[in-house]
Amino acid sequence: MPFVELETSLPAGRLPPALAQELCSATADILGKPTEWINVTVRSGLPMVLLGSAEPSAQLFVSSVDMVNTAEQNRGHSARFTDFLTAQLGLSPERILIRFYPMEPWQIGKHRTVMTFL
Repeated sequence: MPFVELETSLPAGRLPPALAQELCSATADILGKPTEWINVTVRSGLPMVLLGSAEPSAQLFVSSVDMVNTAEQNRGHSARFTDFLTAQLGLSPERILIRFYPMEPWQIGKHRTVMTFL
């Protein structure tokens, strides 16, 4: 059950209308999970300074069980997410930062329990 959060300084009006759904589909493809398992949040118009500059930028946070656990996995994920975001947002790769967070099943609550027991 991956969680993907995109934060950007770009105003909402400069984002593609279906960005959240497209990011959901791209995440499913990149991580090899069904779209029904992907959770996406998009936050726009945020005051941001990335690497010392207030030029337009974006940060992507990717949390998942078993899919973001190694440098090798994340190197490939990083390239694919960056390609997606540069195409969708019109930002250069230098203005995009991605953070990966491995999770354990006991850290995700669902159906009044945690994923460990589902």
